[in-house]
Amino acid sequence: MTKQELFDSIKGKVIVSCQAVPGEPLYVEEKSIMYLMARAAKQAGTPAIRTSSIRDVIAIKEETGLPVIGLIKIKYPGFESYITPTMKEVDELVEAGSDVIALDCTDMKRGDGKTVDQFITEVRTKYPDAILMADISTYEEGVRAWKLGMDIVGTTMSGYTSHSPKLDGPDYELVTKLSQTVDIPVIGEGRVHSPEEAVKMLEAGAFAVVVGGAITRPLEIAARFIKAVENRG
Repeated sequence: MTKQELFDSIKGKVIVSCQAVPGEPLYVEEKSIMYLMARAAKQAGTPAIRTSSIRDVIAIKEETGLPVIGLIKIKYPGFESYITPTMKEVDELVEAGSDVIALDCTDMKRGDGKTVDQFITEVRTKYPDAILMADISTYEEGVRAWKLGMDIVGTTMSGYTSHSPKLDGPDYELVTKLSQTVDIPVIGEGRVHSPEEAVKMLEAGAFAVVVGGAITRPLEIAARFIKAVENRG
């Protein structure tokens, strides 16, 4: 699938994030079960899946045949960034066949002495034809990623860095500002808890929307219902 074909397929749509990391209820050490979530998402009509870990990238591609936005969450000593933070993870995602590779393009601390600019440039130089998605938390980070040659900007990290606003819901303002500035797709992601919020993301200027926890994290979904009932007046 070419970059333009991918963009055409996801424009105005909901991309479902199917992820489970160690410590979460749906993480099973023996094998990936996220392909089952991806199967359901495909049947619902999603055009693409976002997932973490090599085993989930492979299993979901085999199960669904859909394009996959792949990433690896890993915490290294000295690093605050944890989404595909080094070239090692990029290499593994390329080898696994990720259609898009998502990486941390925030200003969070890196433990290898490199700036974000240097890391992005190294990845783009090594993989000039790869489709790269920048996970960012602020307008400035998004613009920088665009200028450095990233193909997609996602608001994934807004609210999850010390220098971005802490919001209960999606960062609509960030989506709007970026979509009015950059000429690459801006994907709205982060704390999209309802269909109405997904629609509002698109109305704010998002090219597409990623929804994860509200669809594929039963612990979060159940907790939201239980909290609402227990806190009723």
